[in-house]
Amino acid sequence: MMNLRIQRPFTTTPRRQRGAVSILMAITLVVMLMMAALALDGGHMLLNKSRLQNAVDAAALSGAKTLSQVVGGANSASTTRTAALNTLMQNANATGNTELATAVAGNPGAFAVVELSSLVYGPFSYPGPSNAKYVRVSVPNYNLTGFFWNFAEAFGAVGNKAVAAIATAGPSPTRPCDLAPLMICGDATQYDPNAGMFWGFRFGDLQVLKSAAGNSSAIGPGNFQLLDFGSGGSSVREDLAGGGSVCRNVGDNVQTSPGNTVGPASQGLNTRFGIYNGPVSASNYPPDLVTSSSNPAITYNDSVTPAQVLYKGQPVTSSGGNLTAGSNTILDYNDWKASVAACVGGAGSGCQSNGVFERRMLKVVVGNCTGKQGGSTTIPVLGFGCYFVVQPMSSGGTQAQIFGQFVRECEGDNVPSPSPANDSGPQIIQLYKTYLNGSGTPSTDS
Repeated sequence: MMNLRIQRPFTTTPRRQRGAVSILMAITLVVMLMMAALALDGGHMLLNKSRLQNAVDAAALSGAKTLSQVVGGANSASTTRTAALNTLMQNANATGNTELATAVAGNPGAFAVVELSSLVYGPFSYPGPSNAKYVRVSVPNYNLTGFFWNFAEAFGAVGNKAVAAIATAGPSPTRPCDLAPLMICGDATQYDPNAGMFWGFRFGDLQVLKSAAGNSSAIGPGNFQLLDFGSGGSSVREDLAGGGSVCRNVGDNVQTSPGNTVGPASQGLNTRFGIYNGPVSASNYPPDLVTSSSNPAITYNDSVTPAQVLYKGQPVTSSGGNLTAGSNTILDYNDWKASVAACVGGAGSGCQSNGVFERRMLKVVVGNCTGKQGGSTTIPVLGFGCYFVVQPMSSGGTQAQIFGQFVRECEGDNVPSPSPANDSGPQIIQLYKTYLNGSGTPSTDS
């Protein structure tokens, strides 16, 4: 019997395999190092993109807030730009933002672009239109330190290591939660924002927001336009001082509160002018930035039909927010707005050092008073009016009215609407998705 030779396949000896494994290990190690380096650079980019976006968002909000205070005043665009860039600089100098601070290098005006527009979708420019309401802040190129990135860039594998950010901010309608306990009667059929008509009121119209003793009321006898928001006089005082937290929505009902409540009402309202009587203090209720009003005060004559608002014995008229009585001018909303803009811009006079913007602005319920006949009654809410308080309230007698001028917009304190609207009433500053050139194409950097 012959032994058959079993043929075995040729295999590489362990000595020969050793070199191939080393090469594979070296390649694997290089790939792992490259992935780790790319992860390091990528994480670094994401971190700095977030930091930059936060700083740009804050700058846009700050600019829009300032613009709402100075719009129409001298140098409003430059004041807005300065506020936005100062906020950007403060964020860059915050703890943990050393790299951003180095890039800004103390010159935010060369690092970021601030532009203004009357429409949230643009076009944006600087100094922008005189009726600008929206602010856009952008950083087109923020170069970052490279780690492995520089090596990959040298081989043309990637571009510059840089990030960008853009943010747009401006007003949006909201429903107030700091309502004054006052109501005026409106006409639901006379609401046409495009024509500047809001429930029968136009910009600058002078209204009696609270009646006085002996005055007639659209709601009926015994009603002085006060609303029942709490426990009697103390609630009226706190709410008129600005300490209320009552929210209402269009379509809700409000309850009227019969009675004059002159003392508490004047004590609360007059804090807005820096006048403190009763249990109210400047620490809790600071004055407005500008507290000036005409002297002598506006009066009310209810002995004639229709009743007349008088100043120095002459009927008061309004035109575009300007109040006059014969040849006499009256310190009105337009005067206050110009003075406030100067105060915010650092060039005003008579500015209250502890003053707060728009303390003289009341958010008032506009109700449907049809068919109401006095006493305590429920009134459907048509909307909310912003009213500039023209003068302090008298503490007694038949001249204890509250006079206010209708203003289309004012600061709100509730959540913003999801989109801007051609609306009136309280507004809140919010961020918007940035769209490029009104095209409807959103920016990838916002």
